Amino acid sequence: MEITALLLAAGEGTRLRPLTLDWPKCLMPIKGHPLLEYWISLLGQLNVKSILVNTHHKKRIMEEFLNRDRFQGLVNYTYEPKFLGTGGTLLANKDFFQDKTTLFIHADNWCHCDFQAFIDFHVNHRPSNTIMTMMTFQTPTPSSCGIVELSNKGIVQKFHEKVKSPPGNLANAAIYLLEPEVLDIMQNLPNVGDFDIDVMPRLLGKIATWENTNIHRDIGTLESLLKAQNDPVPSLDSSNPDDWQRNFEKNSIHNSLKLN
Repeated sequence: MEITALLLAAGEGTRLRPLTLDWPKCLMPIKGHPLLEYWISLLGQLNVKSILVNTHHKKRIMEEFLNRDRFQGLVNYTYEPKFLGTGGTLLANKDFFQDKTTLFIHADNWCHCDFQAFIDFHVNHRPSNTIMTMMTFQTPTPSSCGIVELSNKGIVQKFHEKVKSPPGNLANAAIYLLEPEVLDIMQNLPNVGDFDIDVMPRLLGKIATWENTNIHRDIGTLESLLKAQNDPVPSLDSSNPDDWQRNFEKNSIHNSLKLN
């Protein structure tokens, strides 16, 4: 089975200002390497053959990162002069994902789990009437997340998006595996912008879930980004740093994090 991936990386990171005034959120360092590099390395290890990254904020910096030799043949990118929204990006690039299973990831998340088990569940064990699998996690701050209610088979029945007193703390991790039928449905919907708001409510009863019991963080806040510096990280090959990595190691963003 061929899997493609969409890494959503266009956000401005407003909650991380002033750090993101000069540097993209998805390239924030975690133990010396940018967050997005961990995602690309992971997808390569999972034998994902094609990755699409959307860009908007700090376009030049993003493209310099993505044009590195090590990513050639694996990573493609698309620039959005105006935000299309998470669902809008997927739909605008439908030909890239057509007829393939798609790993759909908000790349400003910091996630540790057994991704091969996530894929295996989706391919071999999800309920037969479902067309996508949502990764979930237990959140300590349910009012700041999208909380889901499930059937006894683990299928999403209700969403509670950032409400004051949600019924539980099982949250949407914003990491999905999508079958081609999802895109087919999206093409018949009006005004697709945000995937969670405009698309997923139309898929209730067709969304399986898989719980990440390890680490999941939205690094959109300074507190969460600093916590991630103390998390275990997958190893990245640093034996042959390229010009981009050498320049990155001198970047003042590292000192900015240490000062906090």
